[in-house]
Amino acid sequence: MLTKAVRVHAFGGPEVMQIEAVELASPGRGEVLVRNHAAGVNFVDVYFRNGHYKPAVMPFVPGREAAGEIVELGKGVKDFKVGDRVAYIAMLGCYAEARVVAADRLVKLPKSISYDTAAAMMLKGLTAQYLLRQTFKVKAGDTVLVQAAAGGVGLILCQWAKALGATVIGTAGTPEKAKLAKQAGAAKVILYRDEDVVARVKAITKGKLCDVVYDGVGKTTFPASLDCLRPRGMFVSFGSASGAIEGFDLGLLAKKGSLFATRPTLDDHIRAPADLAKMARDLLRVVASGAVHVPLHATAPLDDVVAVHRSLENRETTGSTVLTL
Repeated sequence: MLTKAVRVHAFGGPEVMQIEAVELASPGRGEVLVRNHAAGVNFVDVYFRNGHYKPAVMPFVPGREAAGEIVELGKGVKDFKVGDRVAYIAMLGCYAEARVVAADRLVKLPKSISYDTAAAMMLKGLTAQYLLRQTFKVKAGDTVLVQAAAGGVGLILCQWAKALGATVIGTAGTPEKAKLAKQAGAAKVILYRDEDVVARVKAITKGKLCDVVYDGVGKTTFPASLDCLRPRGMFVSFGSASGAIEGFDLGLLAKKGSLFATRPTLDDHIRAPADLAKMARDLLRVVASGAVHVPLHATAPLDDVVAVHRSLENRETTGSTVLTL
């Protein structure tokens, strides 16, 4: 069958994305065909589009998360049926009206969670899950710094960390974004363009500094993020929106207080289907309970994908953006 999809034939700016008809094979053993209703937009999509991350083949269809309904089952699929509402994460291929997905990568959606919300929360929400519950197990009384707190992952981190009993400090580029971060649970928000982030963290914490820093920004926030940590605190770098951190000197960790540093990825945490299922249950639980609201900044039709990527790269978005299909 043919499906409408975004394809990239050469690396470059948003304009390299083209809307095309793509031939889809029928689902094989252990696979299903999903009719996508919404696809999440993430900064990692930019990395693949511009060549910072290399896809396995060219041309390729961008997009790492989507939600929709099952329209066809392959042989051997027992845990799902046609009509089931599902969400999933894939390496690529989600900017499309339909796609084939391995059944063991699917998450069943409760009726209380819309397709748009599901598409906005899979990648960002599961990222927040492993950051808060596995990389550094946040507990009541911890002080957490979230760089870019008004971003898609940042807003979820603020809410979830607060729900766990932590005190959250966020950074944001504008007063409008600072307001969003505060609404999401940040006790204090630092305007990084106007204020000295390290000095403000020291003042807010009365010199005690933070237990953990979650940094998805990268180059422009390093090494200042290290200076916001208490001795033996943890620096968690999970993205590089401003560019990659280069020339990381391990000696800095000793000089700044025997710090821990890590660069985890979601793919390593969800590689095993059982791990994916467990993390998804945790995420669905906090969303369904109302403890975490998935912030949806905007929805746009698939045909507007070029404009959506331009807004994302220009830091004009907050929360999540979803392509409707």
